[in-house]
Amino acid sequence: MRERARPVAASAEELLRSATSREPLTHTDGKSAVPMERVVIDGSTYVTKAISPQLDWISRATGDYGCRVLACWQLGILDALPACFDHAVVAVAHEPASLTTTLLMRDVGEHLVPEGDDPVPLETHRGFLDHMAQLHASFWGQADALPVLTPMTTRYTALTPLTSEVEAALGNRGGVPGLLPECWAALDAAAPEAARVARAVAADPWPLVTALDATPQTFVHADWKMGNLGRHPDGRTILLDWQWPGVAPGCVDLAWYLAINAARLPESKEAAIDGYRDALERHGIVTADWFDRQMSLALLGAFVQLGWNKTTDDQELGWWTDRVLATARTLD
Repeated sequence: MRERARPVAASAEELLRSATSREPLTHTDGKSAVPMERVVIDGSTYVTKAISPQLDWISRATGDYGCRVLACWQLGILDALPACFDHAVVAVAHEPASLTTTLLMRDVGEHLVPEGDDPVPLETHRGFLDHMAQLHASFWGQADALPVLTPMTTRYTALTPLTSEVEAALGNRGGVPGLLPECWAALDAAAPEAARVARAVAADPWPLVTALDATPQTFVHADWKMGNLGRHPDGRTILLDWQWPGVAPGCVDLAWYLAINAARLPESKEAAIDGYRDALERHGIVTADWFDRQMSLALLGAFVQLGWNKTTDDQELGWWTDRVLATARTLD
């Protein structure tokens, strides 16, 4: 993949100079609270999103000062996605002085997964799993040629009380960072042993990361939450919000998907894992020697990321803690 595979505008003003209408866009499913607009250019409707460490706690928490989605655009990674995906990005601007990247995206809102807690249709869910596997298969064996972008250790430190402390020092006490201390404390009370494991991994992710590094790597999106997903009438998957991408085990994508979308899964997590594995095999990836180990490690990692959000459902929490404790005992 070559740098500058796509042009980049010098400013948001340059990017939007042909816009005939601009209005702020209220978004309720996003967690970063970055500014968004709905704009009209040449009669077509688009959505803009501004990403910057000054604007976005996720960028700060993950150390994203170069803008990972900008790299995915410039290096041609978005262009290299399988044809079953629509990332919706049509143009990008970057202003180095402010470290601000502005994305111009087609307005695909009508095809996104509706908000709420209802399970998605089984066909939609299975389509997501198949396309996730296709994404991973398409970049299989290319890890050494791809940019890391999001370090694996960062994935397991970004959603911890430390992030809350840093954000509070910057005057940001709301949103997800504001919830983290209370939610981690609730996990301490609800599942003390699993919470100790999660806190230990968050304090030192290297044993988990080293174990994951010993398994096959690919390129992941890493935020397959329903709010970032949709389905076109032709069956393509809409996959938005490329803020956590990079080289990682494919099961990291799946484990996050299972954790963050738990209430919306139309089948058991075991069935979803089997469905993804079957899809990998269909797309030419032999899974016999490594899959079970990678999956168990990725589930532990997902619990470090999102276990604090599992304390209101005893059955859900129990499913995760059983696996977390078993896997933790296998780490050096």
